[in-house]
Amino acid sequence: MAGKGNILVIDDELGIREGCRRVLEANGYWVETANDVQNGLQRIQSHDYDLVLLDVMMPDGRGIDLLAPIAQKDPDMVPIIITGYATVEMAVEATKAGAYDFISKPFTSDVLLMTVEQGLERRRLSQEARRLQNIEKEAADLAKAKEEMERLDRYKTSFMLTVAHELRSPVGGAQSLVRTVMRGLAGEINPQQRDMLGRVDKRLDGLLELINDLLSLAASKTFDSEAPLEVLAVQPVIKQLIDQYSVQAEEKNIKLVFLTPEQDLDVRASEDGMQKIFGNLIGNAIKYTPSGGSVHVNVNSTSKHVIVSVADTGIGISQSALENLGEEFFRAPNARHARIEGTGLGLSIVKQFVAHFGGRMDVQSEEGKGSIFTVRLPLASPLA
Repeated sequence: MAGKGNILVIDDELGIREGCRRVLEANGYWVETANDVQNGLQRIQSHDYDLVLLDVMMPDGRGIDLLAPIAQKDPDMVPIIITGYATVEMAVEATKAGAYDFISKPFTSDVLLMTVEQGLERRRLSQEARRLQNIEKEAADLAKAKEEMERLDRYKTSFMLTVAHELRSPVGGAQSLVRTVMRGLAGEINPQQRDMLGRVDKRLDGLLELINDLLSLAASKTFDSEAPLEVLAVQPVIKQLIDQYSVQAEEKNIKLVFLTPEQDLDVRASEDGMQKIFGNLIGNAIKYTPSGGSVHVNVNSTSKHVIVSVADTGIGISQSALENLGEEFFRAPNARHARIEGTGLGLSIVKQFVAHFGGRMDVQSEEGKGSIFTVRLPLASPLA
């Protein structure tokens, strides 16, 4: 089929049919013909056309009766009536019934081409208008779906925050009582009881970690967009965290290295958010690195960004798990199989805070060979 348009000519006069075919095909159109209403209807129903040239009266019926099947097959298909001088009134009636235009017999090739070109332009505009309407509808549907998702997310965050707040106090109280009993302050206990209470205490520790992570995640999702961020130096925050985690690293015989330039590098952030970002990354690196391994924390900068990388020699992450990393409650399969405790919320918290501070986080990892988490945050005052 020709690229300019597919046209059907329905007319009982052979001369009209073949004359239209010759003119139109010579100008790059693909043309089919039918000699009566019934054959025309069959072609309309079985083929796709851009435009139909339609005689108003034929031996087996009125061409005007094909306007409804044309509109049903394709609302943008353009019907143009061919009429004799004596039936102009019927052509006007056909135009009112849905025909785009009409041409009167006899007509010249120039009139035919001009009418066809105008009809096809109308089809193009009609299709474009329909496409834009569909885009607008899809955009409205997406906006509505987004609004509903945001509403549900706000509800989930509010629920999570409420539940976590309500749970923290009784869990903390229960842990305090367990530790009181373990210290013998409520009477002597035997080794078996001490072991059982130790396991309860460990479970309560895990539950408190989950509650605290839920609170942090809820906080990361409820930023006040109007509240200004502080200008903070990155290195002091990380140095404080390095000191905090150094005991845990020594207990596991893990080498913890911190490399940074002397010049302070400032970003716009909150101190709590910075602690959540780098505390989770450094804590995870130590948690998932076996004894004898190492964790390197490096601070660098470009002209516009502070770049902090946390590299470990830990268990790593499989390529299939990387795409889900950072989803709430997601944990890599090898972490679960290694029975390393965790909530699956730490990286979700990191991603939320990093995004709020205008940065991004990248991950490189290979299972069994370690991981590198890299955070890029905009410099508060870009270097010249």
